[in-house]
Amino acid sequence: MRHGAYAILLRGRDILATHQAEPEPEFQLPGGGIDAGESPLQALHREVHEETGWSIADPCRIGAFRRFVYMPEYDKWAEKLCTIYLARPVLRHGPPREAGHTAVWLPARDAVPLLGNPGDRHFLSLMLNRV
Repeated sequence: MRHGAYAILLRGRDILATHQAEPEPEFQLPGGGIDAGESPLQALHREVHEETGWSIADPCRIGAFRRFVYMPEYDKWAEKLCTIYLARPVLRHGPPREAGHTAVWLPARDAVPLLGNPGDRHFLSLMLNRV
């Protein structure tokens, strides 16, 4: 089991996503694995900053989903428990620090079908239907 924290970052009608080039190019909600000794919120802030270059504020947990994925960096299959937060992008500090990631602003409604996994698409749709 690999626990992770991911963010829906809305600004007006746009969403801040990350485009990951490897192993397959895809748009994703920014976030990632929770390291040993980290809280989910610490991991969320760290991962969003690494993948987008942005700091965030006011994260609020909105749900979670499980997925089974191959993780080439570890050469193994993993069950991921993905906790999703709604947060506010606050300040761009620079480009993403994580190799292979590009921060991309997308119209939120257009982003739904572009996101690379069904869990990300579900929670973004859920948030957009509430707004």
